[in-house]
Amino acid sequence: MSAPISNARPQPDQVLADIADYVLDFEVASEEAIRTARYCLMDTLGCGFEALDYPACTKLLGPIVPGTIVPNGARVPGTAFQLDPVKAAFDIGTMIRWLDFNDTWLAAEWGHPSDNLGGILATADWLSRNAVAAGKKPLTVQDVLTAMIKAHEIQGCIALENSFNKVGLDHVVLVKVASTAVVAGMLGLAREEIVNAVPLAWVDGQSLRTYRHAPNTGSRKSWAAGDATSRAVRLALIAKTGEMGCPSVLTAKTWGFYDVLFEGRPFAFQRAYGSYVMENVLFKISFPAEFHAQTAVEAAMTLHGELARRGKSAADIRRITIRTHEACLRIIDKQGPLHNPADRDHCIQYMVAIPLLFGRLTAADYEDAIAKDPRIDALRERIACVEDPAFTRDYHDPDKRSIANALTVELDDGTRLAEIVVEYPIGHQRRRAEGMPLLVEKFKANLARRYPERRQEAILALCLAPERLEATPVHEFVDLLAVPAGAA
Repeated sequence: MSAPISNARPQPDQVLADIADYVLDFEVASEEAIRTARYCLMDTLGCGFEALDYPACTKLLGPIVPGTIVPNGARVPGTAFQLDPVKAAFDIGTMIRWLDFNDTWLAAEWGHPSDNLGGILATADWLSRNAVAAGKKPLTVQDVLTAMIKAHEIQGCIALENSFNKVGLDHVVLVKVASTAVVAGMLGLAREEIVNAVPLAWVDGQSLRTYRHAPNTGSRKSWAAGDATSRAVRLALIAKTGEMGCPSVLTAKTWGFYDVLFEGRPFAFQRAYGSYVMENVLFKISFPAEFHAQTAVEAAMTLHGELARRGKSAADIRRITIRTHEACLRIIDKQGPLHNPADRDHCIQYMVAIPLLFGRLTAADYEDAIAKDPRIDALRERIACVEDPAFTRDYHDPDKRSIANALTVELDDGTRLAEIVVEYPIGHQRRRAEGMPLLVEKFKANLARRYPERRQEAILALCLAPERLEATPVHEFVDLLAVPAGAA
């Protein structure tokens, strides 16, 4: 006869307690983290503005019931929508992630920590508007930057040693957890209430990676993070009502997250929560490409120039070998037909073929109008990937965190061009001085997509004035980013 299972309510799992303590008690003192967060805010919003050029994205935005306007609701930048914070978080998060152009974190698990801005900005804006309506002090952009740093840290530190993709789960589980924690803090929840909120994210249904992999790759991967950060806002609001949590949501025998979804393994941690992730986050500056291919695209651009210098073109290529790291092979080494833009922007052969053919890689290059060019698939068939174990080791080395790729081109006449090796993409922490001016130029280009010239200048001037930006009430900042009805 089996022993009865104890129904004694346990103490909260240590992982939950650590997250709650970090959200409530950690004071962000790193100037590098704060400075990087300002750039991250600009870049993340800019990615959303570019996504608004794509009807496949904009069809998902706006109130669930058409015409609904929420008094003192959260506004969606770049649009005229004013929504409840849950739907606003979905819309902002979906815009941010749509073109696979926002920041990235690579470790045992990968992901895009700025996905959390959907929930953070929507909640901050909603809270600010209601505070002003009640005659109280609004939140400022500094509060948003602090929440971004903490969300980046929670998501990124868990990702350092714990691979969710290897058990078939999508990385947006970490967006849901991080957003739930920081939004709960923004809502003013006490420690016990945050400890109740975070398990609601862990116990929630988790997304499978199915929509990121053949043969099911599709556009859900572009709104999955919006869904996660939106769900987080909803869960934090539920916790605010006093709803109980599940204190052993991770460790409970048989029914906990570890046993059900993580092969019985507890999470491992490399470091305590601080500001490491924001300081070291990777920006996608030059190319809207899955990050494991960023250096390959950069190398392909160099080779395009070398071919032109020799009077050659992609038509003269017999074979291309990509020396790469294991994560690249697992995620984006893809043969066979590609069915949609989401399929193409997760295929390293496609992302290398485009710059070799055209000397560029833009979001529009994933659309059907470009993809139907038969030269692309013909070139893809001549591209092969091989793992370099040293690249894989450097990818995981916390002192390097490289994302190396090396391209070798062989021509039809037997000529082998010198291998082009790129270890660190321009958005890497090691290339900040080179990359940040280009990030600002990217932001300028994206502002021009949505705003008249004087508004562009006002937004840019504010974003480049750190003290003034941080002191700006969130609702005033978001109002500056709104557009008239009909422009959404």
